[in-house]
Amino acid sequence: MELRELLEIRRGVTALIGGGGKTAAMYVLARELTALGTVVCCTTTHIRPPDHLPVLEGADEGALAAALAERRCVCLGEQCGDGKLTAPALGMEAPARLADYVLVEADGSRGLPVKAHLAHEPVIPPQTGNVVALVGASGFGQPVREAVHRWEVFRRLTGAGPEEPVTAENVAALLKCEGLGDRIFVNQADGGIPPSVAALAERADRPVSAGSLRGGTWICLS
Repeated sequence: MELRELLEIRRGVTALIGGGGKTAAMYVLARELTALGTVVCCTTTHIRPPDHLPVLEGADEGALAAALAERRCVCLGEQCGDGKLTAPALGMEAPARLADYVLVEADGSRGLPVKAHLAHEPVIPPQTGNVVALVGASGFGQPVREAVHRWEVFRRLTGAGPEEPVTAENVAALLKCEGLGDRIFVNQADGGIPPSVAALAERADRPVSAGSLRGGTWICLS
């Protein structure tokens, strides 16, 4: 089963939030979806420009339409001064109209596997029809302070102290409190599904899948 099928990716805008593999998930999905239609990859926060896709900066609708007709899959965004791309100046309405699929990295986690959110996060475009929340399996068992971006928020929502380990129980509590995402994908399960991930699936209040984006393997857990 392809990842797009597992996550039930539909035409329109899909936002990827959380930690532990948003960028990797975006490009796996983009590769799969290009066989079905045209795809725009972009962000509402910051991403590094991809090496394997054409990057359109300052594009108007005509330039985007022409690029999609030629390449089928493009990355759309603007330089933000640190070598990264930020949200496209064109906005999200035009890409959603011109492309069959728009994949948006809508969150930042500073490379950490778990993300708790401030009130203004994540930055999900209003055109979004599907939101996938990612969690990195590498965070389980690690101290909250080391594995969680916005660990102070995590502590407030779950009661877990900064030196306590990240567990299935407190991640499930976080996800329920925040209520973000239509489904959950646990990445970084590179050697099979660990007990902590299976336990998260039992406690979660929405569908959970898990696997290894790097290894190209995944499975539905609930």
